Order: sequence, then structure tokens, then C-alpha cells
Amino acid sequence: DSRGPGEGLPTLTVTTILEDPYVMVRSAELEGYCIDLLKALAAMLHFSYKVKVVGDGQYGAVSSNGNWTGMIGEILRQEADIAVAPLTVTSAREEVVSFTTPFLQTGIGILLRKDTVSQEMSFFHFLAPFSKETWTGLLFAYVLTCFCLFLVARLSPCEWNEPKNEENHFTFLNSLWFGAGALALQGVTPRPKALSVRVIAAVWWLFTIALLAAYIANFTALLSSGSEQLPIQTFEDLVKQRKLEFGTLDGSSTFYFFKNSKNPIHQMIYEYMDKRRDHVLVKTYQEAVQRVMESNYAFIGESISQDLAAARHCNLIRAPEVIGARGFGIATTQASPWTKKLSIAVLKLRESGDLDYLRNKWWETSCLHQSRDRWSPLQPQALGGLFLTLAIGLALGVIAAVVELSNKSRHAAGHVKKSCCSVFTEEMCTRLRIKENTRQSQETSGRANA
Repeated sequence: DSRGPGEGLPTLTVTTILEDPYVMVRSAELEGYCIDLLKALAAMLHFSYKVKVVGDGQYGAVSSNGNWTGMIGEILRQEADIAVAPLTVTSAREEVVSFTTPFLQTGIGILLRKDTVSQEMSFFHFLAPFSKETWTGLLFAYVLTCFCLFLVARLSPCEWNEPKNEENHFTFLNSLWFGAGALALQGVTPRPKALSVRVIAAVWWLFTIALLAAYIANFTALLSSGSEQLPIQTFEDLVKQRKLEFGTLDGSSTFYFFKNSKNPIHQMIYEYMDKRRDHVLVKTYQEAVQRVMESNYAFIGESISQDLAAARHCNLIRAPEVIGARGFGIATTQASPWTKKLSIAVLKLRESGDLDYLRNKWWETSCLHQSRDRWSPLQPQALGGLFLTLAIGLALGVIAAVVELSNKSRHAAGHVKKSCCSVFTEEMCTRLRIKENTRQSQETSGRANA
């Protein structure tokens, strides 16, 4: 027994159940979330209390002879005034006892062991760090850069001075090879000589270094966090797979939720558990957690209790889907004058943040928080500035090549006494081989002048 403080105050007999972290025995004293809650309520409503653990170790269900077991039965038999425990508010229980406003919100979730649900890595797992859009953008940027490199190397007179006699080393294939070498951080030839070609080469090197850094960082985060999508996300996934057995607490409100549900998936879960009742249903929550850790077993139960198991045991995880929202309430006899008082006190504790404080206090985890935030491939928007920098660099390179060519054309125009524009056009046509007969016509005119 555990007695609350206060002499001369009304004394309530409180029934509860031993369950970590709600009520636990430490050095012959009871402690836990529910004990802290009870202390706060007693201080607010000015009552003393005597706590006793439920005799049959049950929460409360109708037995075969029509009587209620567990804490609900003790309240009905007036062996206790109130029940402060992780007692789920259900319609069947509400018919025979009264409940206060829930002090904890919960639902039904799936508790799994991490290594039983770890997804096998795909053959092309190395592509995962970037999204499809990012890979497409990278391919487009690579081809465009190589084309600009090829174009600028032909236009720049500093890179290709004598189109008639000299070979241009930056062919399109060589440009593709140069771009690929830079992408792999390997130095390749030909070496750029002109400022315009060097601008494009430098901005591509900058782009590739930043891109590789982003790829390596995201790939490392992917491998270290192990945050691939769990194969079992929902109850439907649980029903479809054959690797894991699954069950719940025998006689619990969770079991009856699936029994009474009209949802086809829930009905399939109930039929599975009912057919294998002796094998998959467990007697206690501790047995369930132990079984999940030691065998290929998934436990269906209160999500808030599963959050605690995942906080205490770092190899456990709760699947994302939670169904059947419900709450834990304080049970009283139907005619009890304490019901409304306790409800108001619970609401005040919630509004003041005390319930959140208790939740954080008793659900504190010792596990290292690996980035369990949802991992996702890197999107193009995250690298938008990098792609923009590359585009500006390419534009500057092309402009620089045109300026270099126009300077050469201006000097040449003075020698041959032609307009700068006509020399510039002829030079560009020669370099880009726009006209097949350009070289022949120039050679013919040269001989005629001679």
C-alpha cells in the first residue's frame, strides 16, 4: 500500500496496476507517471489517498459469468473509489463506471524490431541520394557544359588560332571526356589555354566539387541513419506479409477493437489472432516486448506504451500508422461526486503544461537520436544556386569567347581593309564550318590576290 499525504482530509482508495512507467515498485514504494499524477490531483483537490495494486492483475473485462474483472470489477464491488492507471476509456466500461477527461491520448500501433523490418538495399541504391529530377538536371548540365566547352574552344582565337592549319583539340567527344574527368575529380587533357575556355572549365570544376560533396553527405546520411522506408508502414502491410507473426494482449480493449471493427483489414487481423489465440496472444505487456525482441513477432497495442518500449530498447521501433484514437481516463463509480472534480483538475494540469512535463519525464529515452527525421533524396531546389552559378559561368565563357573573336576580327579588318562585321562573320563561319565551301573560297581569293 502507498498512502497519500494529508490528515483530516477525505481519503480515497485508489486501485492501479503495475505497468512501467505508470506504476512501478522502487524500494517498497510506488512511483511512476500515475503516482505523480495522483499526487498532483490530491494537492489540487485536497484529498488523501491509499493506493493498492489490483488483485487479479487485470485492467477490466467481462468474464464468462458476466462479472467484471480487474480494476473495473473492484470499483463496481466498491473495493476502490477510483482507478488511476493506463485504463482505456471504452463504451463497454463507460456503461458500468464513469471516466474523467482522458489524461493521456493514445491509439493502436505496431511495435517491431528494427532488424526484422529493415529493407534490403536495392541494386541501384547508390542512386538514392539524388531524386530523379536531380539526376536529370545533372545530366542536362553535363551535356550543356560540354557543348559550351566545345563551342567556346572553336570560337576563341586564343584556343584555336589557325582554323585552316591547326587542329582543334576540343572536339565534342574530347569535351565530353574533359567534363566526365572533372566530374570524377580526375585531371584530363586537353588543357584549356584561352580565358573563355578556362572560365567554363573553372565553373564546371566548382560545380562538380559542390555536387560531389552533396552526394557524399547525403549518401552517408542514408547509410548511417538506416532510415529507408519500413516495409511495414500500416496494418494492411502487416496482414499482407508472412515473415512476422503478430498478436496483442489477451482480453485487452485492443483485441475487442479488432473483433468489433467492420473494417476488412481489421477483421483479417482479428481472424488471424483468433485462429492462433494460444500462440500469438500474450498475457502481459512485458512478455510482448520480450517476444518482439527475441523472435519474429510484431505486437499490436497501445501506441504510447510502444513509444516507451522504443525509448527504452533502441532496437525497437513503432510503425507510423496509429488507428483507433482513444484516451486513458480515471475511472470512478457512476454516482461519484469526484468525477467532475477530477476531470476539471486533469484539464487544468493539461493547460498548465504539467501533463506534458510528466510525459517527457517518464518517457525519456537513453537511445542516441540518429536522424530519424524522414530521410529524402536531394531535390533540385536544394542545389538551385549551384545550377544557377553554372549557368552564369557558361554564359560568361561564351561572352568572353565572342569578345576574343571580335578583337581578333577588328585587328584583321584593319589589315585586309574590310568591315569588322564581315570579317567577324567569315571567321565565325569558318570556325563553326557553317559553309562547306568557306575554306575553298578563301583559298581561291587568296591565290587571286597573289
